[in-house]
Amino acid sequence: MVLKNKKIPKIGIGGPVGSGKTRLIERVVPVLIERGYRCCIISNDVISKEDAQRMQRILSTELKVMPENMIIGIATGGCPHTAIREDPTINLAVIDEIEKKDPSLDLIIIESGGDNVMTTFSPALADYFIYIIDVSGGDKYPRKGGLGIESCDLLVINKIDLAPHVGADLSIMKRDAEKIRSGRPYVFVNCQTGQGIEDVVEDIIRSILFDKKPVVRKDRTK
Repeated sequence: MVLKNKKIPKIGIGGPVGSGKTRLIERVVPVLIERGYRCCIISNDVISKEDAQRMQRILSTELKVMPENMIIGIATGGCPHTAIREDPTINLAVIDEIEKKDPSLDLIIIESGGDNVMTTFSPALADYFIYIIDVSGGDKYPRKGGLGIESCDLLVINKIDLAPHVGADLSIMKRDAEKIRSGRPYVFVNCQTGQGIEDVVEDIIRSILFDKKPVVRKDRTK
């Protein structure tokens, strides 16, 4: 079942448990909002809505950059990639409601539940796909490949500050990322400090928002 919806650009963010998907969103969204883009976040998890509740606390209560009702949690109740690839109906239904409620949104961000290197998003669900890994998995991570690493629109390599502590060589990760991704972009980031986040934002704006200038609004939190 595929639901018809208006064309608000949609970003899928996937990656293993603990790689930093939620933290990446918490860093990227305030920068996008500061530049005038209005966002909605859909956070998938298997059982809980913990990640969505965390983002509501940070982005809505603490930073006050977006309304709480623009951060939606979905408990999929099954294998994480099923709800974003094989049968994305539950996400498409939520998106349909969002687009009817607020068609002026600039962007919808869909966070997958923690999954493996074979994670991809259905093209019916996401127009642009970010896959995030972290350095603690070792410098072999990029060359091990997998659909997520190889086919995503942007590969994000997070927690670069941990490299010296886990014996990972960032130059090896850079070499292997370039080789296995055949010219597709990748970014090294530290989501805790914000290093590399501007590069992620720039790629999003260039690749999916097509450098479209946001509509000037007096109140960006609505």
